[in-house]
Amino acid sequence: MDLSFWKGRRVLVTGHTGFKGAWLTLWLDRLGAEVSGLALPAERDTEAFAALGPWNTLDNAVVDIRDAEAVYATVKRQRPEVVLHLAAQALVRRGYRDPVGTYETNVMGTVHLLRAVESTPSVKAVVVVTSDKVYANDGHPAAFREGDPLGHSDPYSNSKACVELVTAAWRTSFLGAAGVALATARAGNVIGGGDEAEDRLLPDVRRSLEAEAPLLLRNPEAVRPWQHVIEPVAGYLALAQSLVNDPSHVPPALNFGPSGSSCRPVRDVVERVLAQWGSGSWAKAGGEQPAEAALLQLDSSLALRSLGWQPRLDLDDALEWTVAWWRAQVGGNDMRAFSLAQLESYERRLGVSS
Repeated sequence: MDLSFWKGRRVLVTGHTGFKGAWLTLWLDRLGAEVSGLALPAERDTEAFAALGPWNTLDNAVVDIRDAEAVYATVKRQRPEVVLHLAAQALVRRGYRDPVGTYETNVMGTVHLLRAVESTPSVKAVVVVTSDKVYANDGHPAAFREGDPLGHSDPYSNSKACVELVTAAWRTSFLGAAGVALATARAGNVIGGGDEAEDRLLPDVRRSLEAEAPLLLRNPEAVRPWQHVIEPVAGYLALAQSLVNDPSHVPPALNFGPSGSSCRPVRDVVERVLAQWGSGSWAKAGGEQPAEAALLQLDSSLALRSLGWQPRLDLDDALEWTVAWWRAQVGGNDMRAFSLAQLESYERRLGVSS
């Protein structure tokens, strides 16, 4: 990664008010990019977007990605060189409750964005962020590779697999001929400071600690690829940079997952966090739960070969950085400054500086 690549570059982040989007926006701001955002307002005042502010120079467009005309007008006005598309309905159980809205946001929202890019000559590269859950997961033990079949069954996961197909169609039918490089990025289960979304493990842990109540786990033995939020964000930046500089050597889709040792059961992750915090407990939730895959792992060797990207934080690092962020927030620290310090520490692990 050449972090100087981003200085002065016009970058649009969709979904910048979300968890990953806020961290990505913070890093781009640190690197001197001219950042614009397109998203709904943050759902909670205390989420990452508020905690990582103030956003003094951000062009913050409050736009519903489902509104084609508003998306088109915003992208035309912002004239980005690079687009990082993170806007999505990203929760599995919400996908069951609102499947139509999930497909409208994830699939048609992506279509609206790519149509707007078609008509914006300034755009050179687009990274579309999907999910580790795009794969047709039959429970086999091997880590998923980019060429494996797509299409898991729940609405959220399936909608993200549809986004992969939409992106492939636009690459071939429209954007390739226009000279716009386009690729998708599939990350693991992301954790870190500032995430307060419903039905995510680490936010649920924190809420149980604050309530001094046991955490109820739906599937304590389910294995997931856990990674700190900065890891995939670094992958998105490396991918976008390569799409601008040398698109002919960039695969159309890449996994950005943790090392194999960071693929651990939900129960193990919770117990490590509670041990670091020094209190808390968990129990298995009763009643019927939505179907979820028992095992999910990613093979990220293609990202290493093509971009030189690899994880720099193991599971203990990721959990320690997350718990440290919680403690700093509870202690009244400046969370933008604290988060920038974590980014700076990560840059040292990369062996680069901004």
